Amino acid sequence: MSRFFFNDRKQLVNDAIEGILLSAPHANLVKLDIDPAIRVVARGDWDKSRVAVISGGGSGHEPAHAGFVGKGMLTAAVCGDLFASPSVDAVLNAIVAVTGDRGCLLIVKNYTGDRLNFGLAAEKAKRYGLKVEMVIVADDIALPDNKQPRGIAGTALVHKIAGYAAEHGKSLSEVRDIAQQACDNLWSLGVAMQTCNLPGSDDEEGRIKQGHVELGLGIHGEPGASVVDTQNSKAIIDTLVTPLKAQAGEGRFAVLINNLGGVSALEMALLTKELAHSALKENIAYLIGPAPLVSALDMKGFSLTLLKLNDLFEKALHEEVETLGWQKPVAFAPLRTVPQTAIHDRVEYIPSDNPQVKESVSRVTKTLIQLENRLNALDAKVGDGDTGSTFAQGARDIAQRLEENALPLDDVPELLLLVGERLATVMGGSSGVLMSIFFTAAGQKLHEGQPLPEALLSGLAQMKQYGGADLGDRTLIDALQPALEALQKGDLQAAAEAAQQGAEATAKMAKAGAGRSSYVNKENLDGVMDPGAVAVAEVFKAMVEAKR
Repeated sequence: MSRFFFNDRKQLVNDAIEGILLSAPHANLVKLDIDPAIRVVARGDWDKSRVAVISGGGSGHEPAHAGFVGKGMLTAAVCGDLFASPSVDAVLNAIVAVTGDRGCLLIVKNYTGDRLNFGLAAEKAKRYGLKVEMVIVADDIALPDNKQPRGIAGTALVHKIAGYAAEHGKSLSEVRDIAQQACDNLWSLGVAMQTCNLPGSDDEEGRIKQGHVELGLGIHGEPGASVVDTQNSKAIIDTLVTPLKAQAGEGRFAVLINNLGGVSALEMALLTKELAHSALKENIAYLIGPAPLVSALDMKGFSLTLLKLNDLFEKALHEEVETLGWQKPVAFAPLRTVPQTAIHDRVEYIPSDNPQVKESVSRVTKTLIQLENRLNALDAKVGDGDTGSTFAQGARDIAQRLEENALPLDDVPELLLLVGERLATVMGGSSGVLMSIFFTAAGQKLHEGQPLPEALLSGLAQMKQYGGADLGDRTLIDALQPALEALQKGDLQAAAEAAQQGAEATAKMAKAGAGRSSYVNKENLDGVMDPGAVAVAEVFKAMVEAKR
C-alpha cells in the first residue's frame, strides 16, 4: 500500500502549492496564473526594481523551493512535478514575469534536466531583451571523482546569499559573482537509513538493510555511494564530518543540519549534539537547523552542509527575510548549565523489628513474586503483558530490604512511606507511581493520627484522584476499594473475600474505563480478570494467612 496522503495524483503538486501559499506567514506569496501545467510561486510585493533571483526544480523537496520565496531570498520558484524538472516554458514564463531592467539570476541544482531546461529558458529570455545569468550549485561531495557533483541542501544557502545581494541593490554581475562564490565555498554530504515513499507506489523499498545506512544517496532516492554498517549517531556524524572537513579545510563555518524529511525531531536533536562534539566543533560558528530545508519527501535521513564564512556571507545569513522555510542561524556555543542543588526527598527512618508485620510483608512480597507469570499472562490478554513483572519488581526490592533487616517494621507510618518511595523508584510505569501515591498518602495520614483502615482509604482516594480511575473501571480499584471498606469494619477475612469478589467481577465488565485495557475491544476483555485486581485479591489472601 502507498504510504502517502493525497487526493488526486495529477493534482498533487498543485494542491501542495495551494497549501504552501495559504500557510505563508507573511501573506506575501502568489501563484502566477498562466497555464495549469506551469507552476510558478512569486513574491506578491515584487516591483522589478532589483535583480530577480529565481530557482526551482522538481517538487518533493519542500520547503525548497517555494518556501524560500519572499523578501531577502527568492523572487520566484518554478515547481516541476514530483522529482521532475520544470519545463522550459515554465521557467521562461517565470523569468519574463518577474525580470525587470536589472536582470535575473537563475540558481540551478546540478542535475541534467534542471541545467538543460533552465539553460534553454535563459537563452530564450535573452531574445526578449532580458539580462539573465545562471549559477550551478554542485555541493555534494559523495563522489569525489565525479565531474558533475549534484546540487543538494547547500542550494538553500546560495538562495539566502544571492537574495541578500539582490535585496541590497547589487548589480546582476555582482549578484552572480557573490552566488558563485557561495557555491565555491559549499560542501554537503547526506546519509539515510530508508529511502522515500512515492505517492501511488506499492513497492516496499528494501534496498537499505536494517542496521545499515547509505552514505551519499541522492535527494530523489538515488542509491548512495557506499553502505555503512551502523546506525550509531556518533559514528554516522563522524563518517560525514571526516570527508567534509577534508574537503573544506580550516576556517569558520556555518553548518546546515538538514532533515531529509523523515527523521524525528528527537533524533535530529541528538544528531546535533553529536555534531557539537565532533572533530568539527572548533570550526563551527553558526548552526542552521536542525530542520528540513531541502527534503526528499519522507526520506529517513539527513545531510550536513558546510559554508565557509566571510564577512559578506555572515551578514547575508543573518539578514531578516520574509519566507516560509528559512531557519535563522544560531551562534554555536557550548552547552550552558546552571548549578542547582538537588532535592533528595528521601524517607528518613531507623530499621526496626516487628514479627507480625515482618510475616505479613514476607507473605505479600513472596505472593507477588510467585504471581509474576500468571499476572503477565492475564495482562497479555487485556494490556501490554507486564503487570506481573512490574509488581514482582517492586516486591523483590522490598523483600531484599526485609532480608537485610532494613525496614522500619515497628513504625507502620514510616514503613508505608518507605514502601511508597521504593515503588516509585523501582516499579516504573504508571503502576509504580500509582502504588507510590497510595502508600505515601496512607503513610502521611497515619502520621497525622488516622487509624490504618482510614489511612489506606485516604491513600486510595488520592490514587483515584491522580490516576483518574474509579470503581467499575476494570482496574485494581475494583478489588482494593471493597477490601478496604470491609477492613474498615475490622474484618481482614471479609476484606480478602471482598477483594476476591471484586477481582472476579472485573471479568464480567465489558468496558475498561482506565488503564491499558481501555484501548482493548470488548471481545478480548470478556471473561478475563483484571491482573491488577487479581494481584490485590492475592495480597489480601496472603495477609490473612500471615495472621493465622
